[in-house]
Amino acid sequence: MTSSSETPGTRPQPSDSRSRSRGTARAARPFTPAAGRFAPTSLYDPVAALIRERLWRGLLAMHVAPRPAEVIVDVGCGTGSQALLLHRVEPAARVIGIDPDPRVLAVARRKARVAGAAVDWRQGMGDELVDVLGAGSADRAVSSLVLHQCPLPMKRAILASLHTVLRPGGRLVLADYGLQRTRLMRTAFRVVQLADGRADTQPNADGILPSLITEAGFDQVREAEVVSTVTGSISVYVARRAGG
Repeated sequence: MTSSSETPGTRPQPSDSRSRSRGTARAARPFTPAAGRFAPTSLYDPVAALIRERLWRGLLAMHVAPRPAEVIVDVGCGTGSQALLLHRVEPAARVIGIDPDPRVLAVARRKARVAGAAVDWRQGMGDELVDVLGAGSADRAVSSLVLHQCPLPMKRAILASLHTVLRPGGRLVLADYGLQRTRLMRTAFRVVQLADGRADTQPNADGILPSLITEAGFDQVREAEVVSTVTGSISVYVARRAGG
């Protein structure tokens, strides 16, 4: 999926047989499935549709503002909805979707075939992006509904990995459950905590993400959007890797 116009040494590293083997080994590490601990993968897209997915995914894509020839990586891409939307917004960008779960990647590949979309799907963990892609290989990095499922050390590790994989001046855009500001949203968020565990999700509800993003080395960190849903409010965060 490499175009002839790419500059040598700047594109994401291709996967050889050894890197695929390493990716398979990484996938054996524990992770929370896309639909949570108690729901099958097949329910992920129908459930996502109930939480105003089209709105916040559209807002995320707006803040990404993809451009032709840019490399955009979607970390924890799940069934591929966000990656496919970014491809539709800018077909001339190179979109790479990464997820540790081979089952959701199989769904993403099927959706891409139906849409005729040339998205590069790769299996890997969010804290090992340098091994999967290479340092400084992406212009934009996105992630949606991933960090709330992760223990605090993994949240930090994923954000550090995102910082490393971005080029100087690269943009980070996250959509995830953030600060639950009202009693109604805190109550609604209990559904997510039941599915994904209170220990991992509570830091998000307490509003920790902006400080974690800053701690990872990003600047210009801001909460750009807040969308209320039946499972709590989802925030869109925008940040930049310094330089460039």
